[in-house]
Amino acid sequence: MPKIIADFHVHSGYSRATSKDMNVAIMAMWAKKKGINLLGTGDFTHPVHLANLKAALKPAGNGLYKTSPESSVFFMLTSEISSIYSCKGKVRKIHNIIMAPGFNVAEKINNTLRKHGNISSDGRPILGLSAKDLIKIVLDISPDCLFVPAHAWTPWFSVFGSRSGFDSIEECFDEYSKYIYAIETGLSSDPGMNWRISALDKITLISNSDAHSPRKLGREANVFDCKMDYFEITDTIKRKDKTRFLYTVEFFPEEGKYHYDGHRACNISFSPNETKNNGNKCPVCKRGLTVGVMNRVEELADREEGFVPDNAIPSRHLVPLEEIISEVFNSGVNTLKVSREYEKLVALNTEFEILTDLHKAELYRITDRKIADGILKVRSGEIDIVPGYDGVYGKISILSGTHKPAVLENPPNAEHEQGSLF
Repeated sequence: MPKIIADFHVHSGYSRATSKDMNVAIMAMWAKKKGINLLGTGDFTHPVHLANLKAALKPAGNGLYKTSPESSVFFMLTSEISSIYSCKGKVRKIHNIIMAPGFNVAEKINNTLRKHGNISSDGRPILGLSAKDLIKIVLDISPDCLFVPAHAWTPWFSVFGSRSGFDSIEECFDEYSKYIYAIETGLSSDPGMNWRISALDKITLISNSDAHSPRKLGREANVFDCKMDYFEITDTIKRKDKTRFLYTVEFFPEEGKYHYDGHRACNISFSPNETKNNGNKCPVCKRGLTVGVMNRVEELADREEGFVPDNAIPSRHLVPLEEIISEVFNSGVNTLKVSREYEKLVALNTEFEILTDLHKAELYRITDRKIADGILKVRSGEIDIVPGYDGVYGKISILSGTHKPAVLENPPNAEHEQGSLF
């Protein structure tokens, strides 16, 4: 079993629209249920959250932290910054993730950033700094920080976003582009989509949950086989080392809320071809459509769909266990009925073990046959999805699903029946 299952990008209760349960104690409890052993703290730039982190976490001696010596869950100091600024005659809105090797570095970053804006207003502060100026500040404080463009394709707030982004990493970061070693693919894109852009071949693709509640932890994640050590993990990402960075865990990108183009107010969802045929306008209100990730990737791609670079790190698409149970029971994800079945299962095995490791016979032994059928269908990609658009999540149909994605990347030497990942 690989040593590390990591989810770096999360938020705290100090971020807007985020559960107050997003504190390290409750996150650690949920991480254990899911099988995650490394979490980002999120929001270290918020002074109150940082003070709480310092009180709750103890150094693990490797640039990481734990709530107690006995805990199996490690934490890495992480935060997300929103940069809104004007560049080349256009307003840019870029979100970036910062990973820091210790509280002393995090405090120095905060002391500098508070000179450029109100870092107390939100867990993910909005600053007028350009993305280029932000990375310069961070790396001048500590070159050991890792700076990663967040959810790189989201229309409104990302480096490649159709509404406010750039067409290349170099256009955004200029001479600091050489320090961009990784991007976060986001829920509405997956590695296969990013592989279509040759300029990203040198870039490591990471995947995180961007969770605003504990239940969402690990809906995307990264799997490493290396020491539980900040410096080795960041070195693995910087080098795009396939011997140590084994897989990413992915949403089916169609489920992401910006996969297709559309206009939520008018209930319009379009594929890229439909958008083109309608002149990029909503046929109902005649306003411009929100151009989604699929269309934006198509715009920048210089390769055909299905191309796999030689140095690609494999990935695996999953559906969260609660969503599978919810469909089988025809009940909401947050209902007591779904919660009881979920808790029963994760008391026996972690969520990732259930979704990826357990043999068919074991699944049928521990849970309802339809739930086991659903898990097996997700493993083989036999699901149907109505794509998400303009802030609306896609809808997955599992039990009646027959669709297999064009690219379903299985880890090397995986057992066919299990689709073993962990």
